Amino acid sequence: MQNATGTPEYLTVKQFCEKHPAFSLGGLRSAIFWKRDELEKANAVAQLGRRVLINEPVFLQFVQSGGLKSVRGAA
Repeated sequence: MQNATGTPEYLTVKQFCEKHPAFSLGGLRSAIFWKRDELEKANAVAQLGRRVLINEPVFLQFVQSGGLKSVRGAA
C-alpha cells in the first residue's frame, strides 16, 4: 500500500471501487460527502482539484474502526 519511500499510494474513487467490490460507487461517494471532514483529518482522503483520492490503507482502517457506522448522522 506504500512504496519504498513511504509515501501513500492513492486511488481514485472509481479505482478503489474496482479493487474493493464491497464498496459501491454511489455508496462510497455518499460516505465521502457526509464524512469528508473526518476522513480528511484521518488522512484517509485528499482532494486534488475536483478529484478525490483515497489513501487505501488509512481509509480501510477508518472503516474497520467504525468511522462509517452512521454516515448521515442518523440514529
